[in-house]
Amino acid sequence: MGKKMDQEARQRRKVIAAGVTGNVLEWYDFAVYGFFAPIIGRLFFPSDDPTVSLIASFGAFAAGFLMRPIGGIIFGFIGDKIGRKRALVLSVLLMAIPSGMIGILPDHATIGVSAAVLMVLMRMLQGLAVGGEYTSSIVYLAEHAPSKRRGFFTSWTLVGAVGGILLGSGVGALLSNLLSAEAVSDWGWRIAFLSGIAVGVVGLLIRRHLPEMPKTESNDSANPIIDAFRTEWRAVTQVIGINIFNAVGFYLMFVYAVTWLIKEVKVPRSDALDINSLSLAVLLVLVPVFGALSDKVGRKLLLLFGSGGAVLLGYPLIVLMHHVDFAMVMMGQIGFAILLAAYLSGIPATLTEMFPSRVRVSALSVGYNISLAIFGGTTPLVATWIIERSHDDLSIAWYLIFAAAISFLFIVRLPETAHKPLPQ
Repeated sequence: MGKKMDQEARQRRKVIAAGVTGNVLEWYDFAVYGFFAPIIGRLFFPSDDPTVSLIASFGAFAAGFLMRPIGGIIFGFIGDKIGRKRALVLSVLLMAIPSGMIGILPDHATIGVSAAVLMVLMRMLQGLAVGGEYTSSIVYLAEHAPSKRRGFFTSWTLVGAVGGILLGSGVGALLSNLLSAEAVSDWGWRIAFLSGIAVGVVGLLIRRHLPEMPKTESNDSANPIIDAFRTEWRAVTQVIGINIFNAVGFYLMFVYAVTWLIKEVKVPRSDALDINSLSLAVLLVLVPVFGALSDKVGRKLLLLFGSGGAVLLGYPLIVLMHHVDFAMVMMGQIGFAILLAAYLSGIPATLTEMFPSRVRVSALSVGYNISLAIFGGTTPLVATWIIERSHDDLSIAWYLIFAAAISFLFIVRLPETAHKPLPQ
């Protein structure tokens, strides 16, 4: 009996590791791009106006996200028709290759406008991979999790995502502290992208030896994507609405915030990256705690707490962050980390519990990636535009509050699924 329990524990650790590693790579690459967006803007999208270069750089960032729904369709089909494991292996491979390519791309000064075209192409390939990565890993973990610990197990996908952002932030902070600003701008930023290859290799090695999926009901549908839209369109719409705050909140507070602190608040780059890294560490610790709590008190309560808290506290926390004082900025961002930890930790289990197994990857991937493409990838671009148009550094708070309020309204109508078996 003891030996069997040890084997089950090892298998569960392997499942969690497989879900985490791909997400680390996925969010590491996207985070690094966001952190070094001003430098990439100058090198690949040069303009006499620095703001125009920054907007163009974030436009390429958004282009990657716009590919996510297409990736969701492709990998959703693979996950539902061929197998979850195959989707996970292919997605991590497709993510690692463009990361390494970005690290060696010649800039505008070397090959002219072709540099911008290649950068956008690499971002689009990454977006394609991301469209299948996160949602496939959510489903994989949910279907392997003990029924009473599904919230805790699936929250580890967020640990991987936050870990990737934290790793990207940490690498950015390390480079900024070790190198001069000129060296970072000239070549140091490339190290961050080239380092992503190592994460991809580790993820690929782990996923090649994943345990097989438990048997699920056979899917006779010629195309699970079509089947998902035909039979589950209401739930897909709910997924889009629920993830609006996920998309805007996460990318505003932990990707764009670094640029905002440096450009608008005039916080030194090294301090901005340090604050972001510390706040992400708080988020990293709290996510599995809230995930386990969702198994006890339910998903809905935590989702309402996170989104409702952002509606009430969004503006005061942004005001708190609008200071050059390290401690005040830190307190503001940690406030957002607590609210987002509560919200994000309950989402993976909630989403998997909304769909039957035959279309679970497809329906979840399409809904999730549509929301992230429209609201997540465009968040840095929209935030930059809002500040430019309003001439108010605090105006981004209203966009965050709007996103949180919309998601709150969707969650109010959501049934509680925490203590029910996965639909078959």
